[in-house]
Amino acid sequence: MTLRRRPPVVALEAAAEGASVAIPEPGVGIPSALEQLLAKGRLRATLAMLGPAFVASIAYVDPGNFATNVQGGAKYGYLLLWVVLVANLIAMLIQYLSAKLGIVTDRNLPELVRERFPRGVTWGMWIQAEVMAMSTDIAEFLGAAIGLNLLFGVPLFAAGLITGVIAFAILELQTRGFRRFELAITALLGIIFAGFLYETLRIGPSAHDSLRGLLPGLSGNGALYLAVGIVGATVMPHVIYLHSALTNGRMPCRNDHERGRVLRFERLDVIIALGLAGVVNMAMLAVAAKLFHTPALSGLSTLQDAHAQFGHLVGGTAALAFAVALLASGASSSSVGTYAGQVVMGGFINVRIPLLLRRGITMIPALAVLAAGMNPTNALVLSQVVLSFGIPLALVPLVMLTGRRDVMGVHVNRRLTSTIAWTCAVVITGLNVFLLYQQFS
Repeated sequence: MTLRRRPPVVALEAAAEGASVAIPEPGVGIPSALEQLLAKGRLRATLAMLGPAFVASIAYVDPGNFATNVQGGAKYGYLLLWVVLVANLIAMLIQYLSAKLGIVTDRNLPELVRERFPRGVTWGMWIQAEVMAMSTDIAEFLGAAIGLNLLFGVPLFAAGLITGVIAFAILELQTRGFRRFELAITALLGIIFAGFLYETLRIGPSAHDSLRGLLPGLSGNGALYLAVGIVGATVMPHVIYLHSALTNGRMPCRNDHERGRVLRFERLDVIIALGLAGVVNMAMLAVAAKLFHTPALSGLSTLQDAHAQFGHLVGGTAALAFAVALLASGASSSSVGTYAGQVVMGGFINVRIPLLLRRGITMIPALAVLAAGMNPTNALVLSQVVLSFGIPLALVPLVMLTGRRDVMGVHVNRRLTSTIAWTCAVVITGLNVFLLYQQFS
């Protein structure tokens, strides 16, 4: 028998008299946010769900990538191309796990660490995460400052200050809604992609040598140093924390079925965004290998020199595309890094400070490098090596938490997923330990 829905008071009275009554659950009959979105069409729903991975992916094409890829291509040709490919595949897995954690738990990774780990561990995690954030800022600020210097002749220290203003302006969009911020970052990613698409088509790296570069191999401590720097520049600790915050609560889900559908959209988001970032990185190294891997230019060590050689060997348009892409990279990744810093501090120790204050504090090391007149490109590479040491500290709790059924429920990692993720953590940690051994021995 079909029961008619009754008002709550009437239904309760009938139940008291012993009648069989169907009391509706809250929200029954009202389409969920996901159902309303899907009703607009598959394409519109997909486009609306894309975004978090694009924000995270900007960290994978930050100025640190420019420095490590240009130096790697100039010194070793196509040899390290396989490192770029492997690093981007690892990044896809890690960023998806982070996004998955936020979607399933409605919490970000630092918050879950604070809830489930001892207080001492939480504070230690926060301190190292802040060190990683400052290392990130060094790369981003220096890159944007160099871009401004190349385009407009602005002195490096003044360009660093201008970069801070630009980054804060981009961050202001986030206060007006996550979608505006996502679209701004995606547009800047598009500028970087367009710049290196032009460079690749104009310069034409060797397809044969590029394929050979995908075969694993290293040659000496210098190649290992740059390989670790490439991993550090590609797999960024701060966006491992950030991605879980970007997906946390972005699309409200009523049940595990809806969470599963949102996770499918997020997998697509990660594949597209990180795929574009991977193509940019591989194009960057291949272009550098084609142009600069010669006896005269293999020692090329600065982004300014790279810009000058683009102009000398290819033409002014190629040099302009390089400088514009570098500026877009530094400005966008700097704002994303500041946002990640807020997530880290708020999650680990439940403290929040104004974005302007955080922007000012994390600028200090980068401005100190500029004021001291250090080689900005060498500082960029060193900052990426430092970042690679923070990857396991972010990755280990992520794999632990996404592998726990009491945290993830039915969306807990499969055994194969956990095995691959643990393998990535072990390999990255091993690379860093070996690098330390080589440097000090």
